[in-house]
Amino acid sequence: MTDSKGNSATDHKALLAEKMATDFRRRDLFKLAAAGTGLLAASAFGVGKAHAQAKRGGTLTLAWLDAIDTLDPHFTMSGGSIKVINNVFNGLLKVAYDGQKVSFAPDLAESWDMVSETEHVFKLRKDVTFHNGDACDAEAVKWSLLRVADPEVKSPHAWKFAQLDGIDIVDPLTIRLRFKKPFAFLPVALTGSTGRAGTIVCPRAVQESGKGFGRKPVGTGPFKFVSWRENDSIELARNAAYFENGLPYLDRVVIRLIKEPSAGVAAVMAGQVDGLSVCPFQFIPQLRKNPNLSIYGQVEGNYSFLGMNNRRAPFDDKLLRQAVAFAINRDVIVEQSYFGEAIPAFTAISPPMTDFYDPNIAKSGRGQFFDLEKAKALRAQSKVQGEINPVYIVTDGFTGSGGMGTRNAQLIAPMLEQIGIKPKIELVDRAVWAQRRNAGDFDLYDEAWIADLDPDETITPEWSTGKPWNFVGYSNPAFDQAAAAAGETMDTARRRQLYIEAEDILMADAPLAVLAHMKVFKILAKKVQGFEYIPADLLDLHRVSLA
Repeated sequence: MTDSKGNSATDHKALLAEKMATDFRRRDLFKLAAAGTGLLAASAFGVGKAHAQAKRGGTLTLAWLDAIDTLDPHFTMSGGSIKVINNVFNGLLKVAYDGQKVSFAPDLAESWDMVSETEHVFKLRKDVTFHNGDACDAEAVKWSLLRVADPEVKSPHAWKFAQLDGIDIVDPLTIRLRFKKPFAFLPVALTGSTGRAGTIVCPRAVQESGKGFGRKPVGTGPFKFVSWRENDSIELARNAAYFENGLPYLDRVVIRLIKEPSAGVAAVMAGQVDGLSVCPFQFIPQLRKNPNLSIYGQVEGNYSFLGMNNRRAPFDDKLLRQAVAFAINRDVIVEQSYFGEAIPAFTAISPPMTDFYDPNIAKSGRGQFFDLEKAKALRAQSKVQGEINPVYIVTDGFTGSGGMGTRNAQLIAPMLEQIGIKPKIELVDRAVWAQRRNAGDFDLYDEAWIADLDPDETITPEWSTGKPWNFVGYSNPAFDQAAAAAGETMDTARRRQLYIEAEDILMADAPLAVLAHMKVFKILAKKVQGFEYIPADLLDLHRVSLA
């Protein structure tokens, strides 16, 4: 393909096709474009497809084990909240899964035309309304996106629109997004679930509720928010005006907020609830034996890690951090902390990112891995000799992320003792833990980043200089440059090379020691029909019915 001057030109339709649902082939894009339609026709994805045997009505009751911080999508940092938000709101796009690869499909957007690498035009569905009856039109979508981008709002997801140059209303149902640079992460950002920046909220409801919007959310999704009883339950009701004909099937969803995992497991085993939002690894063998339950789960886009505070001694020493990274036996952590329901991590990029993950990485020599002799040699070269007693903060209880709790700390501590590091483990409640993590008041802490769909969200906001999720204070201009360049090219092969470069720098600098990529489980009773599993830590209920 060439431009008017005979130079090679970017095939934007082909680039867009790579990112979209896999059953929407490149030839279809050209056919639709030639016919004068938008690039993405909703019908190409089977939107509106009904389950012939689905039974209408009924109440689905779920035990919710993971934390919910707020139901304002532009502010949540919780996987537990995202699972609820995904059923109350929509984005311009939604996550799709064909059984092998995660991709993206139209949601509020009826079509998406990638005019250039920096200009995107979205045609919205007609007659979509928010739960309060307000129209979800171009004005509302623009307002919602600019809310995230506004520095005064201080959304933790504002980084996703850092390169946004402007939004134009073409007509009442068409918007144009202009970016300063190409933005490869855009499809993820514009989803109504994990993306959060592109989740469309009701302007009037936000203005009326102010900071209370997270407790009284108003979206366009298949379920309307009814109530939130503190430490007890959240209730949702069917949105009769939902834009997908005939959906949802359920009348109500009751989310029981249960902090103690064993209580949730006991409830689902006894048939008192219809499912679990997530499940601790140690209960999976027991649940698999129950003939009345279906277990959904596989390794998802995530990684757990041990973070080391780069801002202060002793972990301002790269050699000491490298020693820690090579002293950890990931196989032991996988078997004993995750009960075999994970795989060792060598880098941060995980298997669902099929264009970027190397399935043969264990044999490649790249990344971090267990090598005690190498760890001891690096420790001998580090600045501080003799026994070191760093403060290792942990929080007890199950969070759903697989990254926190005492199990990892109890396994890691004796591994580090073999290289002269004897951590002081401080067990604190979750609120204190988060406060200290955010303030950099630790030497070591462990966590997991979950529900990632693209390498940009896997490493860029967490490890780039000065980014809000870079709690360890890591900084390397070479890493920053490679990660930023990867996010600014639409060429998948080029992105892959840049992410390899960025990851190799990150793993060598070792501001973190990667641990594992975990399976994430959803448990549902066999009577729950029509659930479509997506490996993005989602619990999409709009096609679910009760037998």
